[in-house]
Amino acid sequence: MMKFRPLHDRVLVRRIEQEEKTAGGIIIPDTAKEKPMEGEVIAIGSGTRLEDGKVMPLDVKVGDRILFGKWSGTEVKFGNQEYLVMKESDIMGIVESKAA
Repeated sequence: MMKFRPLHDRVLVRRIEQEEKTAGGIIIPDTAKEKPMEGEVIAIGSGTRLEDGKVMPLDVKVGDRILFGKWSGTEVKFGNQEYLVMKESDIMGIVESKAA
């Protein structure tokens, strides 16, 4: 497996695939599906370098589920897996699951 460490304020994200059926049970073909805008953070950079030289850490961490813009990031492929590399500013928010 290849290791990848994003630089600065960049984040490596794996898309989380959505259901292939609608609530009514209709199966959506691949050609009609939009790419998901939800993903899991796989790796993060060290943070943003401020004018005084200090590094401000990122708000996201490895394992976070996030939402991002439809056209965010650059697609990259390692082995058979596709990922997105994006700036932290492209991330709209972190999806938090409620504990039961």
